[in-house]
Amino acid sequence: MAKSIKEAVSEFMTADYGPNPSLFKSYWMGGFEGATHINSTGKRLDMVASTQHDIHVDSDYAMLRDVGIQVVRESVRWHLIERGGQFDFSSLLPMLRAANEHGVQINWTLCHYGWPDDLDLFSPAFVHRFERFVGETARFIADHSNAEPFYSPINEISFICWAICHSSTMYPYASHGKGRDNELKRQLVRAAIAAIEAVWEVDPRARIVHVDPIIHVIAPLGRPDLEEAARATRNSMYESWDMLRGSRDEDLGGDPKYLDIIAVNYYHSNQWEYLTNDRLFWHLKDPRRLPLHCLLQEVYERYRVPMIIGETSHVGVGRGEWIKEIAAEACKALQLGVPLEGICLYPIIDRTDWDNDHHWHNSGLWDLEPDQNRVLRRMINEPYLADLQEAQRLLAQEECKYRPPD
Repeated sequence: MAKSIKEAVSEFMTADYGPNPSLFKSYWMGGFEGATHINSTGKRLDMVASTQHDIHVDSDYAMLRDVGIQVVRESVRWHLIERGGQFDFSSLLPMLRAANEHGVQINWTLCHYGWPDDLDLFSPAFVHRFERFVGETARFIADHSNAEPFYSPINEISFICWAICHSSTMYPYASHGKGRDNELKRQLVRAAIAAIEAVWEVDPRARIVHVDPIIHVIAPLGRPDLEEAARATRNSMYESWDMLRGSRDEDLGGDPKYLDIIAVNYYHSNQWEYLTNDRLFWHLKDPRRLPLHCLLQEVYERYRVPMIIGETSHVGVGRGEWIKEIAAEACKALQLGVPLEGICLYPIIDRTDWDNDHHWHNSGLWDLEPDQNRVLRRMINEPYLADLQEAQRLLAQEECKYRPPD
């Protein structure tokens, strides 16, 4: 007979959730969508508010504990906090209070695509304003929490550069950023380094998590002439991490100390053909796809620092199958000596599309359904819950324990 939700959750509460991480309170993590950029229609997003996480944060953290999640990714909303040179942290306080109440560990993203309206991303002032904002934020967090802090300075530097320099996804759009990829990447790395120093000045204990997608790009069939270009596109995923550790663009001041922890973001669309942009479809089991554990091992061998999967999820009925595959690949990576410290389900609660707030992705562990008062009720997705539990069991097995390389 099928288990009830209450029974399934009860099993979670007594389960062994996976490998014992050395950096985080739990192996499994939950990420709350926090994008605050100006979208393709000129609308300022606030995904924390649109999912009502800002008003339900206490109950959101409580329900995560029931499924073995004690670590969350949260976004600090810069555009709300800094106005007219003054700082108002009232939007941050509920998260800090809820974290203290429920014993939840937070990895704070300090810039999740959005910045104040009066600030030009390409201007020298951006670095100085961000540094000051980060210092004030770190000080506020230190005043309200004794927990060892984790910070992600700028979410997905590589993706921001693509979104602004090659598309209309994110303001100021390609009309302003076209051809300025390297300039923008250098600017964001410079800002990230300044932010790290501002954090460490407040709290030297702070750990730094750098988040970027990992990708696999190949030449189309029958086009060996494009293999070199495809390889160059693929290797671009390393540029910001290389800049941060000082192995390229040394004038930025990079140093190995800045590349503390790497978070790789990985979705079904992260593998494609060069030039055609055709995806190597996961649901069709395209044989040209590279297994995730191979990508994880490649990143680790390049940098030799602790890693997490910073974002991963799928949509609709494929959610469960996806997370089971991710767990199996994580197990292989651990066996190969990759210090994979956790997996973040992102988003943990459902989210709308950036450009269409009527379209829900159906990608969270909890779906969101409005009641008669337009309150978004959290409705756990039962099949996904069962498959996540299976994934957790797999990673709790002895055979999936981390084995340091010889």
